[in-house]
Amino acid sequence: MGGWRTRSPSSEAFDRIVGLDLSEVAVDGSLHKAPCGGEDTGPSPTDRAKMGWKWSVASDRHDVPVGWATDGANRHDVRLLEPTLQAVAHNRLLADVETLHLDRGYDYPVVRDRLAALGLRDVCIQRRGTKAPSTRQPMRLGLRWIVESTNSWLSNYGQLRRNTDRRSAHRRSAHRHAALCLATTVLIVGKLLNYRDRWSPH
Repeated sequence: MGGWRTRSPSSEAFDRIVGLDLSEVAVDGSLHKAPCGGEDTGPSPTDRAKMGWKWSVASDRHDVPVGWATDGANRHDVRLLEPTLQAVAHNRLLADVETLHLDRGYDYPVVRDRLAALGLRDVCIQRRGTKAPSTRQPMRLGLRWIVESTNSWLSNYGQLRRNTDRRSAHRRSAHRHAALCLATTVLIVGKLLNYRDRWSPH
């Protein structure tokens, strides 16, 4: 298991130019293929036990990643939550998080207790066991859409979506962190370019 513990120059630039918005932060995991196996991979519970890996990412209100952790595909999201938040804390951002949004997969008393111990008291977790409405209604994501957007962007990168490293040195978590760092840098630079061109008539 590993976590991102260094703020990248692109993240610092975004914070300086636009400003990270930590008033609302969402965390969620994303599961992907790793057919060559290696460190921090495991049998996927959603892909016939084929080898896979998972990342858990925390995103700010602008859907900018502010911390993540990785592990095998068989690791529950709850087990990755604390390493993800530790990465946010290591980046000196956890104290600025006002509200944390999580889906129903995190709805456990131990999670709420641990979040309170970390100083996160304004937590919005979708409740497990809620009855489905009798009539069809639009799905309500709340502010969890920010991390869904981040995961969607990161999943566009083939080496993340299907990690095919063959050499043992490359299959280690550090290499996957490097791939995540590169994809995140591209994502943030794109947002900075959009910010630069926000008033452009073209």
